[in-house]
Amino acid sequence: METTRKPAWLRARLPAGPGYSAVRGLVDGHRLHTVCQSAQCPNLGECWSRGTATVMILGNICTRSCRFCAVQTGRPTELDLGEPARVADAVAAMGLRHCVITSVARDELADGGAAVWAATIRAVRGRNPSTAIEVLVPDFNGRIPDIDTVLDAKPDIFNHNVETVERLQRPVRVRARYGRSRGVLRHAKTRGFTVKTGIMLGLGERQEEIGQTLRDLAGDGLDILTIGQYLQPTREHLPVERWVTPEEFLRWKEFGLSVGFGVVESGPLVRSSYHADEQSLRYTGALYPARAS
Repeated sequence: METTRKPAWLRARLPAGPGYSAVRGLVDGHRLHTVCQSAQCPNLGECWSRGTATVMILGNICTRSCRFCAVQTGRPTELDLGEPARVADAVAAMGLRHCVITSVARDELADGGAAVWAATIRAVRGRNPSTAIEVLVPDFNGRIPDIDTVLDAKPDIFNHNVETVERLQRPVRVRARYGRSRGVLRHAKTRGFTVKTGIMLGLGERQEEIGQTLRDLAGDGLDILTIGQYLQPTREHLPVERWVTPEEFLRWKEFGLSVGFGVVESGPLVRSSYHADEQSLRYTGALYPARAS
């Protein structure tokens, strides 16, 4: 394994400035959770300074224990039925043209939280009719009716991350499955949505496995791909097996485009919601994608 010392290209912007303070005030004032904080995103300083944040609904306690993720695992609290309206108000207060919403996994709920997802999308759309809505969802254990509950609320971009190559799914994601995640993504694509996914590098994947994963996902008709460096949140999480150079990330971007993706965002600090508005613009040619039926 490589040294645990981060290379120079992984230095991130520290949280500071009026933009950061304003977003922090909105998040705290609306009693919201963000994946930026819960997942220890390295881009928090940059994104919050730009006036954007990725809201995390359904609480901040996840029912799964993925070995790459910093989000707290345990028994979630009761549902907060006032959350959708607060998310909509926060999006309006931030003046977002493109918002990204994600959630923890709520496997203890019969629908995995799909009804709250739908209520949140509709609340944001009702309060912010000109804002593009991107959702980054769990797999709902592959249940198509629950996925359709989310899709029926008509988000503009449907995102679900496969996270890593097929061989590493069980050690990395524990309860998730490569085939199940691909099925979720394919279903959204068959319904006409713009579909996005992401993977991490540095977990021990082989070069040929990365290439096969990108070919698999492009073959499923997916539109947008993000590729970033895995960072170990704590010593209890999986170690970093290698630091991937910016040059290699560029090669995978070029490869992803060559096999059929419309947009590939690939770099050491790239995460699912990193510059998501710009990804949407590059893919669609318009900031507000046409909504699927």
